[in-house]
Amino acid sequence: MSLVPPFTRATALQKVKLAQNLWNTRNPAKVALAYTPDTIWRNRTSFMTGRAEVEKFLTEKWAKEHHYILRKELFTFADNKIAVQFFYEWNERPDATGQWYRTYGLEDWTFDESGLMRKRMMSGNDLAISHEERWFKEGVDIESVDITERHL
Repeated sequence: MSLVPPFTRATALQKVKLAQNLWNTRNPAKVALAYTPDTIWRNRTSFMTGRAEVEKFLTEKWAKEHHYILRKELFTFADNKIAVQFFYEWNERPDATGQWYRTYGLEDWTFDESGLMRKRMMSGNDLAISHEERWFKEGVDIESVDITERHL
């Protein structure tokens, strides 16, 4: 199965889960390779162009968002575009004794003909949560978490 545009439902779903698993490595250099060398990003209020800026952004992001774990869900797709809903949880402190957050958001992705992401636009909101409210606790299969319509 080819993961290049135009996408089918099956290839779009696979592309979303590949991105999810890649981001969960929290390896900025590895993640940046999924994007075109001249990729264009908006992440909330940060704008960047190119893999080097993306890698720097992700390095800074994961230096602040500790114990990060992400789930992405396909929202829709067409031709060379995919839209996802995402949820990730993180702690403000490396030892996990700080405030926990869940970030909710939407991304729209545009791919080049080789299947690399040429454009990524992200909007997200952070919600402070308690340790007990966490979905993605240690040892939990993130795909098994039932995310209800209330959160979608």
